[in-house]
Amino acid sequence: MDNGATLCDKHHILAETTDWSCEELRELIGAASRPAVIPDDYYPDVRYTKWGDVILPNGMRMKGPLFNDDSVQKILAHGNMLHLYTDYVKYPRSWHLPWSNPSKDDRVLKECSQFEGKRVIVTEKMDGENTTIYSDYIHARSIDGRNHWSRSWVKNLQGRIGYEIPKGWRICGENLYAVHSIKYDDLNSYFYVFSIWTDENVCLSWDDTKQYCDILELEMVPVLYDGIWDESKIRSLWSEKDYDSVEGYVVRLADSFSYFNFNKSLAKFVRANHVSPDNHHWMFTATETNDLNK
Repeated sequence: MDNGATLCDKHHILAETTDWSCEELRELIGAASRPAVIPDDYYPDVRYTKWGDVILPNGMRMKGPLFNDDSVQKILAHGNMLHLYTDYVKYPRSWHLPWSNPSKDDRVLKECSQFEGKRVIVTEKMDGENTTIYSDYIHARSIDGRNHWSRSWVKNLQGRIGYEIPKGWRICGENLYAVHSIKYDDLNSYFYVFSIWTDENVCLSWDDTKQYCDILELEMVPVLYDGIWDESKIRSLWSEKDYDSVEGYVVRLADSFSYFNFNKSLAKFVRANHVSPDNHHWMFTATETNDLNK
């Protein structure tokens, strides 16, 4: 109820169609100075519609968990809002495992029951730029981000394989062309895949992802463990001797899962001080490229 507002019929429709934003409503009811109440997997620095759709800086929207609901589709169509929704999808923020080293605003799992008794894949967390490739587009974590010299190689890759990616599907991985904090000198490629998603926003199982990458001749992030969840074994994958060469690791369910179950299906461990303390983003300082082994 802390997020509630009672409206007359006319203005209730304006709220339902999202013609009135959440921020405007909060201002009208005198709640703008109070923190908004949002689900655990939402973030206070992101703007959302009433229906949980992310509002991008350019005004476009990403489809949220209720977007395909018939009643939501009907009311958004009534408000002439459907043209604002992009088919491109921002890769979600990964939650941290309880023994990880999160930054200030990161989310941390309280426990790992969602993995217990299930086959999991643990992969190396590589120090690159999160990148998504479609049949007709490519972007980093920000869908409408600016251009950068380090993205030229992976853009050429999209030009070579884009026609083989089904419409609405996307391939997510690390763009390792530029040196961030770790220098790689024996890469098989500058792009390493960690997940592939269907037009229904479902992440393929690990085995299906591997099969698809084999067909497209794409590299995959190195696997550190493949088996039933075993916390002690997974904790032992990290050693301080790896500090300068490995950023951490990522745990995911081997089975497929939906985008809206992301934080119940994947989590990460990162080393301490994995973010540069001088706050100089790699995009403004990177001048060196990593090296291929061929």
